[in-house]
Amino acid sequence: MNILIFGPNGSGKGTQGSLAKQKYDLDHIESGAIFRKHIGGGTELGLKAKEYIDKGELVPDDITIPMVLDVLQSSSSNGWLLDGFPRSIVQAEKLWEALQKDGVKLDFVIEILLPREVAKARIMGRRLCANDPNHPNNVGIPAIAPDGDKCRVCGGELSARADDQDEDAINKRHDIYYDDKTGTIAAAYFYKDLADKAGFKYIELDGEGTIDEIKETLLSQLA
Repeated sequence: MNILIFGPNGSGKGTQGSLAKQKYDLDHIESGAIFRKHIGGGTELGLKAKEYIDKGELVPDDITIPMVLDVLQSSSSNGWLLDGFPRSIVQAEKLWEALQKDGVKLDFVIEILLPREVAKARIMGRRLCANDPNHPNNVGIPAIAPDGDKCRVCGGELSARADDQDEDAINKRHDIYYDDKTGTIAAAYFYKDLADKAGFKYIELDGEGTIDEIKETLLSQLA
């Protein structure tokens, strides 16, 4: 089973993706980890990517796409869940072309829907567990409020990312995600339009529901 997942920062994408990964024993492939793998391994693509990263520039798609495909092709036989890529309509188109060329089947695309202002408030309230950053803790949501300054799931130490408290940084991330012309939402819509004729299922989830409600809906759709 191979899955793409979309959702703005603050939508619970990491939590729901982790649930799907655990249920189906999938490789959770996150875009940042792909760069780290290639750069750390000293691959040709990794060295090229590092040149751009060191200059503070975006890595071109003709380097990024092959890196993503390399990781997807080396994933376990059970499949993968790709998180954080594609982030633009151009990346979506190029990824689809590459998947078709290499005969890689896509089974599901998940989009978690959440209004921008709600997503922003959730980001500023979330706290990260030192043991597992996908443990849900948010000071602004009573159902998943931390146990004091400890993780509600495992009791681990909690912290807040500096950029989660920076409204300008949040707005920049969301400007990319909510751009329905060239950004990440546009990438999601590209796959939504393809779904029926391409033979994969497009799942929309209401991100304003509780974690359990979203989980139940997601798992009932992944069949």
